[in-house]
Amino acid sequence: MRYGFIVTYKTAYLFIRFALSYLLCFNKIYAASEYQHFMHTSLRSFIDMLRREDEIVEITAEVDPYLEIGEIHRRVIDEQGKAIIFRNVKGSQFPVVTNLFGTNRRIDLAFGGRPLEFVRRAVEMADILIPPKPRKLWEYRDMAMTALKLGTKKVGRAPVLESRQKDVDLEKIPMLQLWHEDGGHFVTLPLVYTESPVSGKSNLGMYRMQRYDKTTTGMHWQIGKGGGFHYFEAEQKNQPLPVTVFLGGPPAMILSAIAPLPEDVPELMLASLLAGSKIATVENPVKGGHRLIAEAEFAICGTVAPHVRRPEGPFGDHYGYYSLVHDYPVFQADAVYHRKDAIYPATVVGKPRQEDFFIGDYLQELLSPLFPLVMPAVRDLWSYGETGFHSLAAAVVRERYGREALSAGFRILGEGQLTLTKFLLLTDTPQDLRDFKSLFEHILARVDWERDLFIFSQTAFDTLDYASGKVNHGSKAILMGLGDAKRELAREFSSDLPSGIKRAEPFCGGCLVVEGAPYGDDEQLANRVARSGKFDDWQVVVLHDDIEFARSTEKFLWATWTRINPSTDIYAKEVTLKNNHIGYSAPIVIDARMKPWYPNEVEARDDIVKLVDKRWSEYFANGREISRG
Repeated sequence: MRYGFIVTYKTAYLFIRFALSYLLCFNKIYAASEYQHFMHTSLRSFIDMLRREDEIVEITAEVDPYLEIGEIHRRVIDEQGKAIIFRNVKGSQFPVVTNLFGTNRRIDLAFGGRPLEFVRRAVEMADILIPPKPRKLWEYRDMAMTALKLGTKKVGRAPVLESRQKDVDLEKIPMLQLWHEDGGHFVTLPLVYTESPVSGKSNLGMYRMQRYDKTTTGMHWQIGKGGGFHYFEAEQKNQPLPVTVFLGGPPAMILSAIAPLPEDVPELMLASLLAGSKIATVENPVKGGHRLIAEAEFAICGTVAPHVRRPEGPFGDHYGYYSLVHDYPVFQADAVYHRKDAIYPATVVGKPRQEDFFIGDYLQELLSPLFPLVMPAVRDLWSYGETGFHSLAAAVVRERYGREALSAGFRILGEGQLTLTKFLLLTDTPQDLRDFKSLFEHILARVDWERDLFIFSQTAFDTLDYASGKVNHGSKAILMGLGDAKRELAREFSSDLPSGIKRAEPFCGGCLVVEGAPYGDDEQLANRVARSGKFDDWQVVVLHDDIEFARSTEKFLWATWTRINPSTDIYAKEVTLKNNHIGYSAPIVIDARMKPWYPNEVEARDDIVKLVDKRWSEYFANGREISRG
């Protein structure tokens, strides 16, 4: 195994530790500069900055955590509006803050360009450090020594210990119900801390939690996530897993909890990078309990018992549909600590773009320079938040020899959370991957359908994706467009429509959207469309329930890739089998109609819409309050 060609997780871990040491030096250099402006050790300091920057608005009218807060939030984020503090929440003494990261500007205010610049500069040093040369390593000895000191620091007193519930009562915490078909009230920004009962390694993850009663919640541990691994180990030992749930604290912890880090890289280490300083922790009053994040708003301590499951859900999730009821482990809360004036942080999920879209894009920007270290054949990589991130990704890869690009695709699909990617687009020419239309046209002009489309059946699926009709099981696809253009792409449509198709409209060069009969009325429509001869000038035809999905890139991405299972929803004019390889001929038809087994789209209830309409002037003195300026 050669240094610099194949970089293992362990190598990435060591590199990141080195990089973090460099950050501390970087911070010292800029300690008195504008970079200090972005170092937030608590939720409070971030909120204070948002006030100074006119990026937050307070609502003093009483609001209901059942549906009303969610509807207000969605309208504000649709307008790219401010963060919101709800001061008077029905049934709770605690205010609620939402939409903290709902614009690129607030993301920048939370973290600034310091972490992005740090990662970029650190990666530039990879050629110096890999392979390691004693002389070069000695030159950076101060950074290496500093790396050992990063992560967390111990303090004797902490705001999170200012108050403790005499009797645990989770119903006093203003958890939100966002959609009327949700199974109940959920914690949507939990920072779930666990430690492996085998290795002792820690994990900080974000897993939604449905409140069942005063002392218990669900714990939505998904396949392939760190907390789930720790729970599996505990069950193997037939023992409960200690769990501590933090709400609030340094904003950096929220991003760190959802970052796709290697298992060996502690999330609190990344949090210290983003925060620009060590994360302060305090001893837990409960003997043997996890240390607590000193600046957290709440700390809920408890256990998850082995072999105990309870129905959890439904929940209107970030794919824009309800995730259905399934059995999940149960969290038993034994102690609740909080600041005396605690603020409850929450987010609202639903159809993209919501707050998680901006968080996800920032994380991609932050971590993307590291991908070539772990996957040397990958030059650039982007997952599309409009599709829930896991449904569609694209990459620029190397093609120095025949089918190297395909090898790079396999590498991507085998890497951490990227294994959940459903559809992967590959090209070997530098592209702005964010410009989806341009990228798609580039690929469609170059694809060889007989050899460049691969569909893999019987694979793992994202837990939240129901396109296959099965939980955690589905299929994947890789589509490549390499080398020089092979064809001019059709851009206008004027032919007759086949039976069952109502309307047709181009989405981009080479890709046509058609509106057809519902799937329940005509299951075989996509197959007939592919063989009809009416669309032979087009490379890809996407069958939708509504032609409107052709008129917005955001809607096209969401409605197409969240609704397909590649192995059952892709058709071709002709299919051939040669040497056990399946070849296709255009047009390729993608059936993106809603299927009978698919969960409902999330939609606001009519009476809640009317309520918020009626009360809007109570929330905001004038509509301009929700926007800067």
